[in-house]
Amino acid sequence: MDSYVLFGHPVAHSRSPWIHAQFAAQFGYEQSYECVDVVPEHFEETLWNFAEAGGRGANVTLPLKEQAAMLCDELTPAAARAGAANTLIRLPGQRWRGDNTDGAGLLVDFERLGIAVTGRRLVIIGAGGATRGILGPLLELAPRQIVIVNRTPERALQLVLESGAMGVVQAWSLDDLASVGHADVLIHATSAYRAEGLPPLPEELIDAETVAYDLGYGPSAEVFLAQARRGGAHLAVDGLGMLVEQAAESFLRWRGVRPQTAVVRENLRRLLADG
Repeated sequence: MDSYVLFGHPVAHSRSPWIHAQFAAQFGYEQSYECVDVVPEHFEETLWNFAEAGGRGANVTLPLKEQAAMLCDELTPAAARAGAANTLIRLPGQRWRGDNTDGAGLLVDFERLGIAVTGRRLVIIGAGGATRGILGPLLELAPRQIVIVNRTPERALQLVLESGAMGVVQAWSLDDLASVGHADVLIHATSAYRAEGLPPLPEELIDAETVAYDLGYGPSAEVFLAQARRGGAHLAVDGLGMLVEQAAESFLRWRGVRPQTAVVRENLRRLLADG
């Protein structure tokens, strides 16, 4: 039986095992998919042990995506551009290829929801591994501007420099959020446990034309989405669709076939609603 895992810290809340079980069932595949909670200090050893045990592939979530890219023997263009990997594909020997499917998953969900990027002004709150994964694919759609806002502005500036698009991408401090101006598309990309620390979203940021999107899903996204709705955003949605689509992209890298996602997304939404 092929073995797959999700590495991260924490990961007990993850729905990825359920999602990948649904995908495997579509093709009659037998596989295992487990969550492995590992802190950064032990990640390299844990990844090596997983490879030695015959592991076929892995997903990686916070806070390990950038470290995962550094541990890989080779990277796809998407992972190299992001400097972060969320999908690891086993190569011959104890070797790994790192890929990043976050951006692809986000854009598929944006298309489903009718969220346009071309010519629009995007504001992204957060400058971690999640933002790294989506920045390049968003730039390919030619937005008018992308503003990255982060509690540590130096981290946002580093992303600006690495993007190679300094005329389009800007870095701001979270303390100056009220001065950022209007967002056509507002994306929340900080880790869930920090969401409660978000400052109030200023009225200058959101109006009836704004789309607000949280890369998290379920209860972890509600703080941000509730603020966006109070601000008058005409659409405020969580990242459950992105979660399913990036998982489907990972499955494609491992298995060579892309599963159907609509029924999985709908069933997962019902599962979360039922608690």
